[in-house]
Amino acid sequence: MSYKNAAEILPTHLLEELQKYTEGSVIYVPKSSCRTGWGNQSGLRKELDARNEGIIKDFHSLRTIAELAKDYHLSEAAIKKIVYSRSKKSVE
Repeated sequence: MSYKNAAEILPTHLLEELQKYTEGSVIYVPKSSCRTGWGNQSGLRKELDARNEGIIKDFHSLRTIAELAKDYHLSEAAIKKIVYSRSKKSVE
């Protein structure tokens, strides 16, 4: 992140308006571009959603939490989070 002097880049009327709210402070101006959700750009979100759906499907096929944890290389706590949080969403 680089710092710029507002007086050098902003029009006078905008600078004066900013000075009404904060004068002599350092402020952060976020990018205006639309942000995508985590993992959407790389495709990882889709992969994880597909994996999680597979876990839920296997769970409903009466596989145990311990079996799923071993097969998917996740902790039993992680498997429980996936299974039980997705089960609640599908009921709602």
